[in-house]
Amino acid sequence: MPRNHMEAATPTMRDRTALVSDIFKASIEVKQASAAVLPAAVAAAAEALIECLRGGGKILCCGNGGSAADAQHFSSEMLNRFERDREGFAAIALTTDASTVTSIANDYHYNEIFAKQIRALGRSGDTLLAFTTSGNSANIVRAIEAAHLRNIRVVLLSGRDGGGAARALGPEDRELRVPDERTARIQEIHLTLIHCLCELIDLELMGDVSR
Repeated sequence: MPRNHMEAATPTMRDRTALVSDIFKASIEVKQASAAVLPAAVAAAAEALIECLRGGGKILCCGNGGSAADAQHFSSEMLNRFERDREGFAAIALTTDASTVTSIANDYHYNEIFAKQIRALGRSGDTLLAFTTSGNSANIVRAIEAAHLRNIRVVLLSGRDGGGAARALGPEDRELRVPDERTARIQEIHLTLIHCLCELIDLELMGDVSR
């Protein structure tokens, strides 16, 4: 009898190797499925972000957990650089100010942590870049609603069926929905989509310079 759950059904090295191989295969399959359906939508989303930056707007980014990391990843690529030296592009991750996020959650509700920032910081011509693997994060839905109140366009990176976040989108918004149900696989594609958007933004705003 195993003494605790840590000892139960311990996989062998062969089992672990097979599992890792299966994860790689699953990731490749989702990338292939995404490559079949998302390129035109990615190009349209990039165009929305490019129009925002060209017009003097800023990109407000938000998400929860791993999606918060994605929001911060995109913002850092904009503010600093992607693959080429350049001046920064205007982007703000609404996930990074712990004092603001926790005070809003404490004084109002966790569902308001992004919406309240958007109502304060957002201006017409800005764009909200929102990440949610399920589409059902209430604070992302509220963020989209707040963006619309400020005449802010939305680019949503989602998965599964898009959830309430997709249903909250308007006709001028853009959605990049990963065709899969698994959070880890969706997050892997979101990272690829971030890099696609960064590449397209740099290409448009900096020109096709050999690297």
